[in-house]
Amino acid sequence: MTSLISAAAGSAATIAAEKKSADVTDWAARAGWVVGLLLFIALVYWLMREGWKWRGTLQGDLPELPSAPTGPGPAKLELSGRYHGSTTAGQWLDRIVAHGLGTRSRVELTLTDAGLDVVRPGAVDFFVPAAQLREARLDKGIAGKVLAEGGLLIVTWEHGEKLIDSGFRSDHAAEQADWVEAINNMINTSTTEGTAR
Repeated sequence: MTSLISAAAGSAATIAAEKKSADVTDWAARAGWVVGLLLFIALVYWLMREGWKWRGTLQGDLPELPSAPTGPGPAKLELSGRYHGSTTAGQWLDRIVAHGLGTRSRVELTLTDAGLDVVRPGAVDFFVPAAQLREARLDKGIAGKVLAEGGLLIVTWEHGEKLIDSGFRSDHAAEQADWVEAINNMINTSTTEGTAR
């Protein structure tokens, strides 16, 4: 019996010797990783910001955006929605950032005989004279924004010597087709009148 008790005591001592205490968290190493990660995120953000500014510098030849005339006439159409950005016409990934055209925002569009008035709370407003409008269509994407086919109203206009596509999304998507028709009719009418003269 004594040997049985001593064997049990020996195995208990062996089990106790094999157990280790839990590893203590190395807070200094963990803090170092967190600080390193935050510095990496800050570096990536800074590089993106510098890239945005560099793109704006490269597009510095783009003239200032026109502002709305004092008496544009009665509104043909009005739209509330979102402005998703502008790109070089036909190149839906070549975003234009000069003069605030790259800033997404809410938008209030008004189409008159004088042109297209783009009012953006919190961003730069601009005006596209009717003579500068080139085309309107429904499309699925513009730099950084892709929707279902026909989800975006794309207005092509000329500014300086550059053709620009600007993308808008109405709060009521069904009315975008009316905008395409109205703008294209306006362009065709002015083209016909110009040819007749």
